[in-house]
Amino acid sequence: MRIKLVAVGSKMPRWVEDGWQEYVKRLPSELPLELHEIPLNTRGKNADVARLIRQEGEAMLGKVQPGERIVTLEVHGKPWSTEQLAAELERWRLDARNVNLMVGGPEGLAPEVCARSEQRWSLSPLTLPHPLVRILIGEQIYRAWTLLSGHPYHK
Repeated sequence: MRIKLVAVGSKMPRWVEDGWQEYVKRLPSELPLELHEIPLNTRGKNADVARLIRQEGEAMLGKVQPGERIVTLEVHGKPWSTEQLAAELERWRLDARNVNLMVGGPEGLAPEVCARSEQRWSLSPLTLPHPLVRILIGEQIYRAWTLLSGHPYHK
């Protein structure tokens, strides 16, 4: 099983890449965590934002292979404790399908992406900066793995 973070936005600051890579390298080879960036379409004053979101959604879904699980990150999704995330991670591993964690752009996810979602996960009721979300997801996946593995990182 692979976990892919499919996120709208690119050209992140160096600290975001460093933070993401820190958790990617900590995970074991049997649980690879990959980042797939979808370029954020330019939003001008007269932009058709709905069309841009649809295009980003199509690009996101283009990263998903048939049979793979889609989990959307949404404000109105289900909040998971670390223990609940670890239980989900174990279910995903037993299911043996790749998992796509979908993070939308500033206006959220395309309805087409949400419609394909098998699970909706909320990191927080707060609005979080997208760069920070990447690091937070990496850290939480790592923390869930350490909990399942009996590693002392999660206490």
